Amino acid sequence: DVQLQASGGGLVQAGGSLRLSCAASGFGFDDYVIGWFRQAPGKEREGVSCISRSDGSTYYVDSVKGRFTISRDNAKNMVYLQMNSLKPEDTAVYYCNAKRGRPPSDYWGQGTQVTVSS
Repeated sequence: DVQLQASGGGLVQAGGSLRLSCAASGFGFDDYVIGWFRQAPGKEREGVSCISRSDGSTYYVDSVKGRFTISRDNAKNMVYLQMNSLKPEDTAVYYCNAKRGRPPSDYWGQGTQVTVSS
């Protein structure tokens, strides 16, 4: 069975840090771009960051640049999102996603709640 297990969320004060983890199993992890998305109450899900399959290329939405760092360990089928200098507006449910272009394939994990208090 395909699984993407996100963990590491919690309650933190503004300025604090959290490290999210995404454990993948049941599919060819190395073939997939892995991304983190988030959805705040009443808002649409937005892409936060993603990392390429092998060369380490990364993308960050402007609002998290300089504060968040994505990384992956293909040997362990893990992806991480280090979140520093957290702001209340980072509060959301964070989801990890695995996407492949050819042949197309798209998997979602369950979310992990991140709450940043002011």
